Amino acid sequence: MAARHVIVAGAGIAGLTAALALSRVGLRVTVLEQAARLEEAGAGIQLSPNATRVLIDLGLRDLLAPAVTAPHAVRVMAGGSGREIVRIPLADAERRYGAPYWTIHRGDLQAALAAAAKTTIDITLKLGTHLDDFVAHGNGVTVQARVGRQMIDERGVALIGADGIWSHVSAQLKRQNRPRFRHRTAWRALIPAAALPDEFRTPFVHLWLGQDAHLVHYPVKGGRLFNVVAIVNDEWHDEGWSAPGNPDEILRHFARFSWADKARDLIALPEQWTKWALYERDAPFKGGVGPVTLIGDAAHPMLPFLAQGAGMAIEDAAVLASMLAKYIDDPADALRAYEGARRHRTARAQNASAKQAKIYGKTGPEALIRNLVMKAMGGEKLRARYDWLYSWQPPELAASNQRHQLPPD
Repeated sequence: MAARHVIVAGAGIAGLTAALALSRVGLRVTVLEQAARLEEAGAGIQLSPNATRVLIDLGLRDLLAPAVTAPHAVRVMAGGSGREIVRIPLADAERRYGAPYWTIHRGDLQAALAAAAKTTIDITLKLGTHLDDFVAHGNGVTVQARVGRQMIDERGVALIGADGIWSHVSAQLKRQNRPRFRHRTAWRALIPAAALPDEFRTPFVHLWLGQDAHLVHYPVKGGRLFNVVAIVNDEWHDEGWSAPGNPDEILRHFARFSWADKARDLIALPEQWTKWALYERDAPFKGGVGPVTLIGDAAHPMLPFLAQGAGMAIEDAAVLASMLAKYIDDPADALRAYEGARRHRTARAQNASAKQAKIYGKTGPEALIRNLVMKAMGGEKLRARYDWLYSWQPPELAASNQRHQLPPD
């Protein structure tokens, strides 16, 4: 039966969060995932209060607790001198925004979402299932998928493309240009907490700003490991998330004459690195067609300088469920309402991320001025610049729950 049945393509963070949110509003969900099993892939991620609020509302707080860390602050460091520029407080995030700020490994978040989905009676997760085609019709949408050599059909009132930046659903819609390479690569590695110097073993997000690169590291796996991400100017642009990276190559991007020994020593610790090329789209998502839409990176891939890729996907899932619940008798209208509700905010996040990239990338005298301005502003004022981002609430909470309003200035 297609009635009240939604098909989701992709079992990543966007797709699984959407499935849980949709099931919460009374819809039956089938998630199609081409991977034969869900493996622990990807880097650590930061989940700011706009995202954790949704996850907690879905009942995932206890399930995620062993894997998350609530960092005390973002400690911004000068790459050249190795000195602290400013400290942006996060310890009181839950009091200020109504939800905590967490760091977690992407694989742990995906595993928790998958575990919750598998125990939800209205969610069916089909692994090893490749979406080949779909067709919209008067009763919704029919999806043709392949499991090995066997072809299967799924019928639903809507199809949600949550299949990432190289989305097959997006390609079939033909509503977006291909993502563009941004001449940067991101390198990632995991370091045991015990291997780090005492200065960097504390529960902070460390952000280093330096010549032609920046470096971020923070605790994951409940503090047992630290995730390290280095973003550098580069022309390597293969598609994919897990290409092997040469440790000597990444160290060359952090030259001794321009980067402090403390940063270089940290980069030298991992024996294995993986890398991926950074892509994004210039134009906002134009919207889907009929009973088909996109969420997460499929709709609005963004550069990682605002740490909001996962956050925007999680927000998408909450708004999508809210709109489908509100307009269930006309799913196409529900999807257009979802797209309209998300367009301005996701575009603002994309633009803010691009502006942040320019700030991080300043060199020479401009970098010195940037550091002095940040130090003069102080951590509280710098954090206030993110209030618009972190204070977001899903539509139903925004309408009915006033407990988490920001305190007056």
